[in-house]
Amino acid sequence: MISSAQRPPIVGETALIRSVTLASLLASALLLGGCTTAPAPLSPVTQAHAQAASTPRSGVYYEIFVRSWYDTNGDGVGDLNGVTAKLDYLQSLGVSGIWLMPINPSPSYHGYDITDYEAINPQYGTMADFEHLLAEAHKRGIKVIIDLVINHTSNEHPWFLAAQDPHDPHHDWYSWATPTTDLSAHSAAGDKAWQALPDGRHYLGIFSPGMPDLNYDNPAVRQAMVDVGQFWSRKGVDGFRLDAARHIYLNFQSQEGDPDVLRENLTWWRQFMRGVRAVNPGTYVVGEVTESSWQQLAPWYGALSAVFDFPLATRMIDAARSGTAGDLAERLQQRYAGFAAQAGHAGADAPFLSNHDQNRVMSQLDGDAAHMRMAAAMLLTLPGHPFIYYGEELGMRGVKPDPDLREPMRWERGPRAAGETTWEPGNAANGPDVSVQAELADPGSLLADYRMLIHWREQVSALRDGALTAFASGNTHVVGWQLRDAHSRVLVLHNLSGQPQSVALGAASPFHAIRLASRDGVQLHDHRVDLPPDTSVVLE
Repeated sequence: MISSAQRPPIVGETALIRSVTLASLLASALLLGGCTTAPAPLSPVTQAHAQAASTPRSGVYYEIFVRSWYDTNGDGVGDLNGVTAKLDYLQSLGVSGIWLMPINPSPSYHGYDITDYEAINPQYGTMADFEHLLAEAHKRGIKVIIDLVINHTSNEHPWFLAAQDPHDPHHDWYSWATPTTDLSAHSAAGDKAWQALPDGRHYLGIFSPGMPDLNYDNPAVRQAMVDVGQFWSRKGVDGFRLDAARHIYLNFQSQEGDPDVLRENLTWWRQFMRGVRAVNPGTYVVGEVTESSWQQLAPWYGALSAVFDFPLATRMIDAARSGTAGDLAERLQQRYAGFAAQAGHAGADAPFLSNHDQNRVMSQLDGDAAHMRMAAAMLLTLPGHPFIYYGEELGMRGVKPDPDLREPMRWERGPRAAGETTWEPGNAANGPDVSVQAELADPGSLLADYRMLIHWREQVSALRDGALTAFASGNTHVVGWQLRDAHSRVLVLHNLSGQPQSVALGAASPFHAIRLASRDGVQLHDHRVDLPPDTSVVLE
């Protein structure tokens, strides 16, 4: 049997830990309800000490759709001041950064068709509001990255309006059909590539008529977009999420897999990275690259900080749903080694479970809370920068069409409480219990689990920065991996099933103590780990 120093928490200890967690959450809740008013300023010395003590170091980013987040002016639409108002919630959750979906002026609700790259959507507030958000986030040690949508503009952008005159310099900022163009060509996004003007001319717009593609063969376009990145970097943003990153040059289905197209994409993004890092050398840039394998994603790590790992999201959700590990650990080792080789360091991945374009995780898992907890546990024990979609930590549901994936965040049990956004009706499945208010009061909630797992990453540096090696558990229901950095070496095990499982570590195993466990009842004895159902453990 293990010694008392090595044993897992006995019955009641986990409850105590959860009680402390709940107390912290409730303390934060006191700030959440009335935090539309800025707190009293601290002295510089006090502020520095407070930040050093409370800066989240989890490496986790949190995606926010501002329209659905929190409304401070009563118009039913979330705003930038609403993001500022809820920074204490995000800090208590433990996230290190936030990703704001598009905040620029746009004729659409979602904002992915921009009319002014250097302005704020007036529904969301003003530039002063954004600068205040940046300042308050940075006081809390929370980074801010913003969506950069530069594959295309809105068809209402002044550039495109001017471009319709063949004699205007902006004409060549877009791509126009010639008499030999195949107007029936399919776009790489799956629909028709060429869009018609009323006068019969056609322009390239691979996503929709409202989103004409920019022509990156034009040096003026490339320079304009470097200027946009530098503008926001000077404002103080910490990085960018690149929308449709691979579609700068990938326009047609016939170009899929073309190495020349990949080379052109990477060459442009390297130019962009040089531009923004000339302003802020630490700029973090993560790309939306919708490829189907890690091998296709790996080259992007030589040009960007990271790309979103769409294939891994599918694999983790499948493992959580089925309760079986398959070859997940081996695939993780392959992809992390491949990404590290390109990036030049370990832990470069940007894993996630779902985002604003995909059915929410809880819906993909048919509302099964145990499966949701295991998906979250796998995600948050992977190195790199995991991304969480707002409301995921509450178990919000949502399936396409897209507006139903982007519904209002639920803060209070009642949907008409102050601050709740009302621009879109809520999903009946996201009832009063799927709210911050309800889950703060429940130490066994999904929110409590997310907070616990995120804070694990602050305690164990290898969970953030470690090199990953697959662990052969010998049990189809248990997936595991070793993580090692300069400061720690740990073994992570997840029992994906609803039944107790046992894993033999082997007599030569270097792991002799339980560092962290998500549930009571984990036992380590005779070089063997006994795991209760739906439980995760970190051994050291």
